[in-house]
Amino acid sequence: MAAAVARGVSVPELPRLLARDPYLAPFAPDFQRRYTLFHDRLRNIEENEGGLDKFSKSYKTFGVNQLVDGGLYCKEWAPGAEGVFLTGDFNGWNPFSHPYKKIDYGKWELFIPPGQDGFSPVPHGSKLKVVIRSKNGEILYRISPWAKYVARLDRNVNYDWIHWEPPLPYLRKHPQPKKPKSLRIYESHVGIASPDGKVASYKNFTYNILPKIKDLGYNCVQLMAIMEHAYYASFGYQITSFFAASSRYGTPDDLKELIDVAHSLGITVLLDVVHSHASNNSEDGLNKFDGTDSCFFHSGPRGTHSLWDSRLFDYSNWEVLRFLLSNLRWWIEEYGFDGFRFDGVTSMLYHNHGIGTGFSGDYHEYFGLHVDEDALIYLIMANHMIHLFHPESITVAEEVSGMPALCCPIAQGGGGFDYRLAMAIPDKWIQIIKELKDEDWNMGNIVYTLTNRRCEEKYIAYAESHDQALVGDKTLAFRLMDAEMYTNMSVLSPLTPVIDRGIQLHKMIRLITHALGGEGYLNFMEDKILNWMDQWFDPVWPFSRSYEVYTLYQMYHR
Repeated sequence: MAAAVARGVSVPELPRLLARDPYLAPFAPDFQRRYTLFHDRLRNIEENEGGLDKFSKSYKTFGVNQLVDGGLYCKEWAPGAEGVFLTGDFNGWNPFSHPYKKIDYGKWELFIPPGQDGFSPVPHGSKLKVVIRSKNGEILYRISPWAKYVARLDRNVNYDWIHWEPPLPYLRKHPQPKKPKSLRIYESHVGIASPDGKVASYKNFTYNILPKIKDLGYNCVQLMAIMEHAYYASFGYQITSFFAASSRYGTPDDLKELIDVAHSLGITVLLDVVHSHASNNSEDGLNKFDGTDSCFFHSGPRGTHSLWDSRLFDYSNWEVLRFLLSNLRWWIEEYGFDGFRFDGVTSMLYHNHGIGTGFSGDYHEYFGLHVDEDALIYLIMANHMIHLFHPESITVAEEVSGMPALCCPIAQGGGGFDYRLAMAIPDKWIQIIKELKDEDWNMGNIVYTLTNRRCEEKYIAYAESHDQALVGDKTLAFRLMDAEMYTNMSVLSPLTPVIDRGIQLHKMIRLITHALGGEGYLNFMEDKILNWMDQWFDPVWPFSRSYEVYTLYQMYHR
């Protein structure tokens, strides 16, 4: 690695970046070093793994994969294990009858021949476990990190790994839409998109929600909480199985159908991907997969996020890189997703994860030893891979620090993201509503905040998202009208000043945000009640279920 840095592979278009922002000139060596590290890592993959394409399709060889002849090839990375075995329904849960063979670099492999009938020895829908014998002799039952389907069965607390090889898998019928010139994103959660007091389904979203999204003029759906997570209240941000679509909403084929139908409507579908951390569950998660705390993650305190109580990936590790890059390819190529909104990018970029850091905008905050360049190189590699093999795909960074060039092309020394979220805008609206009287609103300051973004880096504007609607906060509607939300929002009573003011300010906030805030716009599904489009209300629309919502709609359109 040191030799690669010394070679100093030149950043092809760095002068263009520096000409656009001369204040970055003192940090040219940092951009040069980052690009060299990326180039060196890419070269090593090409030389040692047969190319980035093969490396990032490792989901075809790791985990449990059915072969053409009906047999199974199984492969795991468990460097801390003394022995690895496969057990399940297929062998009567005998823990040691099918041992893996240890190969190079902490990897283990197993071939199971087809049955006498020529079919797979592990039937579709049967349960499996990887058995790990740790170095201290402990026997651990684990779900493969590459498991493609997991579910809670028979009221179990933990998830079960279910072998998913349907005889007639869903086949996509519609092509991927072209990349929109301007994104209008409908951020959504499949499980709450229903009036019923239960977790909603992929099919409900496909047939009841997607047509509404199309009618409203959105050209993109961003799905959160798809990657399997044992803790539902985490809204999908404590991932336990990275290759498994959440079984709460239905089967993998149901999700494939959802995306295919969205494509038939010309709607781009983004996945809210969480590669910034992982659940600390060990029974049904990645944590301590091989019996050590260092498999996939940093060992010791560096491997734990102090606020999120979760594990942090070791992005310098070759096998972690394989796992995460393959995960991105999997969601695009198996399910048909058109790109990703990367969660928690700020936490990835800095060793302090942004905790207790104000980020004043001083450029020295973005360069130096406090930057986790292993994580940054991973993000650059991910963007390079996605746009190389799937040019129509879109990547969005949830990044609050303002890291320069994050959304510039890699050839300029940037991070390669297409967009970043304009996270200062919702905070600005909350500050204004909480701290200022209406007559004290400073329009010049508001316009400055909405338009204060880096030149030639695209932003997604939003007045509020799931962060405000779900995660322990208040929506703008409640901030403006909570005093009378449940008492004076009836068309049968006179319009009160509180409700009238709230509705009008809500319209104004969304209009100015949409107009000035960025090159794209995002709205969270729970915010749709207070939208200026008349089509929002429909007797069968899930969120018109309550009397309060009905009266709010009528008030809003008086």
